[in-house]
Amino acid sequence: MSEAAHNVHQEYWRPPNASQSDASLRGQLVCQQCGSEFIMGARFCHVCGSEREPLVGYSGNRLVQILDFQRIREGLGLSTAAMVAFIVGIGCVIAAIATGFIFSAATVLDWQAVQIWRIEWLLGASAAFLAGILLKRNPS
Repeated sequence: MSEAAHNVHQEYWRPPNASQSDASLRGQLVCQQCGSEFIMGARFCHVCGSEREPLVGYSGNRLVQILDFQRIREGLGLSTAAMVAFIVGIGCVIAAIATGFIFSAATVLDWQAVQIWRIEWLLGASAAFLAGILLKRNPS
């Protein structure tokens, strides 16, 4: 069994030296920082921790790309606090709309209670949107 590995000049934890043609074939499978191979499906290098370059033509999950917090924040030109206030305001508006669908009014008193709940949700949305406006960064 000792004859199986003759003339091994590298240690087992070091990445192998790749030739130029081999490196072009492997493309994004080798870490640019330390040269070790990525584990299949890994986003970060297991040796040095650097982030993997995205694969060419990889679109990922479309819904995650659409709902990316940083992309939306930069697109709207909002600071992080203003973006959080905006999301809270949207949530309050959705809650005000959903209140009418969830609760049914059998009497006038029930109808008034549902309307008060809607008013409270809309006041919360107004406060959140006002906070978002006040926290918005000025374009400089």
